Amino acid sequence: MAKEHVNSHPYVGMWVTSDGYIRHELLPNGRYDEARGDIESAYQGSYTVKGNHIEYQDDTGFTANGDFVNGVLYHAGMVLYREELSEGRKE
Repeated sequence: MAKEHVNSHPYVGMWVTSDGYIRHELLPNGRYDEARGDIESAYQGSYTVKGNHIEYQDDTGFTANGDFVNGVLYHAGMVLYREELSEGRKE
């Protein structure tokens, strides 16, 4: 089933904690992939964005939410920052 929000928000991309341990990749198809430390794809699921609010549901049914404030994602007690593209890498 298609999601209405696909590509309709500015938050698609990689979001990471300051230590790089938690990494959320928000994909343009409404799915996310979360890595924790050395564990790639520790959690996967879907998400929806309404305004500056994000709702997550992982593939086991667990739900969580967060808010984007001034370019920072506040989610479940964590603070995540948009990962900048490395030099030499262009979109």
